[in-house]
Amino acid sequence: MSETEALGMFLYAIRNEETRRKYQRKLFMFFDFIGLEGTLEEKSKLFVAKTKENSNWAFASVMKFLAYQKERVERKEISEATLPGYYKPIKLFCEMNDISLGWKRISRGLPKGRRFANDRAPTMEEIRAIAEYPDRRMKAIVYAMCSSGIRLGSWDYLKWGHIQAVEENGNVVAAKMTVYAGDEEQYMSFITPEGYRALKQWMDFREKSGEEITKDSWVMRDLWNTEDNGKGLAKFPKRLKSLGIKRLIERAINSQGLRKPLAEGKKRHEFQAAHGMRKFFKTRSEQMMRPINVEWLMGHSTGVSDSYYRPNESELLQDYVRAVPLLQISEVSQVKQEFQTAEKTWTQQFEEMRQTVATIQSQLSFLTSAVVAAKTSAVQV
Repeated sequence: MSETEALGMFLYAIRNEETRRKYQRKLFMFFDFIGLEGTLEEKSKLFVAKTKENSNWAFASVMKFLAYQKERVERKEISEATLPGYYKPIKLFCEMNDISLGWKRISRGLPKGRRFANDRAPTMEEIRAIAEYPDRRMKAIVYAMCSSGIRLGSWDYLKWGHIQAVEENGNVVAAKMTVYAGDEEQYMSFITPEGYRALKQWMDFREKSGEEITKDSWVMRDLWNTEDNGKGLAKFPKRLKSLGIKRLIERAINSQGLRKPLAEGKKRHEFQAAHGMRKFFKTRSEQMMRPINVEWLMGHSTGVSDSYYRPNESELLQDYVRAVPLLQISEVSQVKQEFQTAEKTWTQQFEEMRQTVATIQSQLSFLTSAVVAAKTSAVQV
């Protein structure tokens, strides 16, 4: 086995860049704990070699490491919910290198912890403050994530051709987004008209600056010097990956004064950075949409329903459009939406009044005719 092969097999199994970074860090921590020296590649090769010689040593090493993490839980240094983050990277590394250690026995003693995070969705005011951070990409990122519920890792797949406007009577009512295009986890979601406009303005700006925009252009890219009148780096885009987008969002949150230092003993902020926008989408869209449709648009499994419930695109769109007013971020968009809703209500009320007047006029005409007929009959008698 080459020096990088053991680690290479492990990395091959992880598609998401952010997950890959976290798993490598935890794996290094484990190797360091059991006394292996060298780079991560060297530690990986050494662990595999020693395990082949003595699988009992590997089993004891994993148990010792996890027992130490359980002690940290008892001392309140880490939460129960973080323990799987120490266990899963080791298990994946062993599985990808054909190492069997009796994982049922190992995992049996691990506390389950909560299956959900104890944090909230950001408020509308907080979302607006993040969107106002002075970076051309910020509104497009925030509006798209808050109105579609996509995960941070989705940006690593998202190209301009994966977003298509949906029009009714000449107006954009939403935009269809293909998430994880080309991957086995591919699914469909929508973004609001506001989100689509923000993305299109960003893409138009890039095109005016000299970049050739095609359906294969990455939606998020690096910034460039705008003082060169479209020459230079604007023509040579470098994709902004999910890790860069995460750092941009965190920078916006801190810069806008939305995140205070954690109190002693607390491990989480009130709301998460990127994932908080996913919670924002779920919390607000479920006020108007069928919950099962929200799960579909978030790429969640719906359990047994996966085998039976198959909504078509038109049904999902119709349900999603009902939630659009609650997913609009900018105050201008909200006011416009409220005006359109009020205008629709006024139009309906006017039509009802017109029909009522027409009915009264018809009845009056009938009564007038009846009176005239009665008078004529009386005169003849």
